[in-house]
Amino acid sequence: MGKVHKTYLAALNAKSEPKSFREAMKYPGWKKAMAEEIRALEEQGTWDLTELPPGKKALGSKWIYTEKYDENGKLVRLKARLVIFGNHQVEGLDYNETFAPVANMTTVRMFLAVAAAKE
Repeated sequence: MGKVHKTYLAALNAKSEPKSFREAMKYPGWKKAMAEEIRALEEQGTWDLTELPPGKKALGSKWIYTEKYDENGKLVRLKARLVIFGNHQVEGLDYNETFAPVANMTTVRMFLAVAAAKE
């Protein structure tokens, strides 16, 4: 096993990612990572603050904390992601349709080739 692999494995074993929000709030680095995530979500227009409709409950959320390392096992940054418990939603009650545009690059190339050939 090469030096890089040993260093990487040692870094994996040394991880000290918080398991809860309360634990993360004790460290300025994790607070900063969470603030960056919230800022990015707000800049992207991920949500709008509105009043909750009568009889509805808000979905829960959870922070996921990850330490990012380079190939030498050096800590590069702390990453915090806010995830929503969407699996608690009921189709027809909480939402009516799902839209997730996905395109395979092979399909995109094929469409471009056909469009170019028709010109």
